[in-house]
Amino acid sequence: MNQRYLQLLPFFTACMLVIGTLSIPVEKSSAETPSPDVTADANVPEEDSDSDANLVPLEPELTILPPELTESTQNSEPTIETASQDQPNSVMLYPSPIQSINDGTTYNIPIVMDPTVQSHIRFFNTSIRSRFEQWLIRLSRYQPLVENIFSEFNIPSDLVYLSLVESGFNPYAFSRAKATGPWQFMKGTGKVYGLRIDNYVDERRDPIKSTVAAARYLRDLYDLFGTWPLAMAAYNAGEGKVMRALHKVQGETFSDISKTKLIRTETKQYVPRIMAATVIARNPDQYGFPQNSVAPHQFEEVLVNRPLHFRAIANTTGIPYEELRLLNPELRRDATPPGESAYHLKVPVGTSEKVVQLLDRVPSYKFPPLPVVKTQRVKADSKRWYRVRGGDTLEKVSKRFSIPLKTLKTKNNLTSPVIKAGELLNIAR
Repeated sequence: MNQRYLQLLPFFTACMLVIGTLSIPVEKSSAETPSPDVTADANVPEEDSDSDANLVPLEPELTILPPELTESTQNSEPTIETASQDQPNSVMLYPSPIQSINDGTTYNIPIVMDPTVQSHIRFFNTSIRSRFEQWLIRLSRYQPLVENIFSEFNIPSDLVYLSLVESGFNPYAFSRAKATGPWQFMKGTGKVYGLRIDNYVDERRDPIKSTVAAARYLRDLYDLFGTWPLAMAAYNAGEGKVMRALHKVQGETFSDISKTKLIRTETKQYVPRIMAATVIARNPDQYGFPQNSVAPHQFEEVLVNRPLHFRAIANTTGIPYEELRLLNPELRRDATPPGESAYHLKVPVGTSEKVVQLLDRVPSYKFPPLPVVKTQRVKADSKRWYRVRGGDTLEKVSKRFSIPLKTLKTKNNLTSPVIKAGELLNIAR
């Protein structure tokens, strides 16, 4: 990990603390598919396109459930409960070490070995064994920097394995709900936590900056709910949905809401899936997974003041094109962005001096024109309703349909700015 980022972590922390006080992030869902609108507003474009050639769809194994999981096993009582950290009034952000499941491993997030967790362990260990092995290898490249950042934010190191469940720590992964990056941030939440997202740069893919944002978000969720299982559930479903479920059942723990229909099956399985991934990742020898050594994510930086394409840099310096992509996954068009006076391009360790010497020989890159997006106002009539999609906010809906925000709140009896995907909004003026 580059030393400059370690030095900047306190600065990131201060920035995130300020940002966190300004707004609670919109609900975040890593795998929820946006519902189609009731009204025909398909011609209304997004603020900018989320698609580019580098992105790859989220691997299907990250969203499917083991076939043997049924409602009966989901709601069964745990056979071995090994953690007492799911206490809502705990004042410890970083829980005490937890001795768990009689395997001699000390975990720092609650681990409960019940039939659901066991089923996910079997699924990872047998059904998708080769795929899970790839996830572990890929994560090992970034794990030291993630654990370093988590320690700065006082986050349990075992929460690194949440990224396995989200994306297999693939910076280029995206979901149908348009969540992107190793931590699968939605655009709205990413921007709240200080990530740059535009037509040229998407820092949700940056392993370091997205991890800083994920650590801040997880800490906010823990501060809100007081337990890591609830924080993990809210990371998947959104804090509003988890808060409403707890309120309806007058509950205090994840167990209280996981036995109801107030949260989706995906969220019910999300927490035990993280537990299962943690158990295997912490005990790879026990489950027969090789511990392959992978070069850590390390780099040097070069200041670039004009658009340069990776291929032109590779042709001039001899640095492999794929290595530049691996180090700079946040650059959406394989080129440094236009209009930057000093962009920090990451290059392999030991090559920065050579790159600086040859930089003037690299031809500037001329971006092809961005597609012209015609904005279209949708005129709302008295009978029109709108179904909320993933990433929507009240302000977005207000602007899209030219309805005053106050009117939108009044028409829908809303007292909170949080809206959830799937609900209907009256958009009549």
